[in-house]
Amino acid sequence: MTAVEKRLTLDNVDMLSLLGINDSNLKIVEDRFNAAITVRGENVMLKGVIEEVELIEKIFNEMSYVLNTSGKLTNDDVQTILNLTVEGKEIIDEKEFDSIVLYTKHDAIKAKSAGQRKYVEAATKNDICFAIGPAGTGKTYLAVAIAVAAMKKGLVKKLILARPAVEAGESLGFLPGDFREKIDPYLKPLYDALDDMMPSDKLRSYLEKGIVEIVPLAYMRGRTLNNAFVILDEAQNATAMQMKMFLTRLGVNSKAIITGDITQIDLPPKQASGLVQARDILSGIKGVSFVYFNRADVVRHRLVKDIIDAYEKFNGNGE
Repeated sequence: MTAVEKRLTLDNVDMLSLLGINDSNLKIVEDRFNAAITVRGENVMLKGVIEEVELIEKIFNEMSYVLNTSGKLTNDDVQTILNLTVEGKEIIDEKEFDSIVLYTKHDAIKAKSAGQRKYVEAATKNDICFAIGPAGTGKTYLAVAIAVAAMKKGLVKKLILARPAVEAGESLGFLPGDFREKIDPYLKPLYDALDDMMPSDKLRSYLEKGIVEIVPLAYMRGRTLNNAFVILDEAQNATAMQMKMFLTRLGVNSKAIITGDITQIDLPPKQASGLVQARDILSGIKGVSFVYFNRADVVRHRLVKDIIDAYEKFNGNGE
């Protein structure tokens, strides 16, 4: 095949950060292709078969975007961008730059609805964000993505995910295994989300070192969480006392996202939901935001919207 030459001019890009320490980012790209890549100032000279030259151009554009939007570009970022581009997946839609939350080993996680975009913005700008709405709206998945992105950027040093185990009374005692084995089924959705967003070996290492924790809500008592991103999932099943306990755990340079569906409260009839109470008490406090989802934000199977509608009609107001 005939070789082609092309010059890329990368304006408004920190070339040292783009290329990486000792050109480590550049070497990742060079190792993947046969084309020659020469960098001179802000110019990148490419020489090779046209298919490779076009792919490398896309990769450098994606690298520049990630660096300019997040302020850093790691080797993992470059590897992810490279893999997705080679597989022919569109990483960036120019009309939706602000919708991208996190690059993963499979794809780029984006806000897919107006409600989700509002959610990402609120969680980014505020230290505490409540996300309330029906199943399938991406509340938990996006919360984990936002938290992982914050840790990846170095904004926090720890990631803590918690869930209330409302059935951890009589029924839990009949399950086999020790307490950790009994409680893990309640926490599995959080494990699943993290597994989508981190390499398995890195996630395992983070869990072993306590950099990432997935715990029952009761385990939060008595702690002060500094430099951490904390997520409380299924918060409609937290009692008022548990909710206050959780919110007062936040320490210096920490953020929290609380997700829940107030139509799916599993607490005893006379037990008030801490999520409902927090909504009534904390609305209007600066630094605390509330985002509400509806059926238009459902991103699961198309039938989920119809199922939600049917239950709302059956229950009257849905609450």
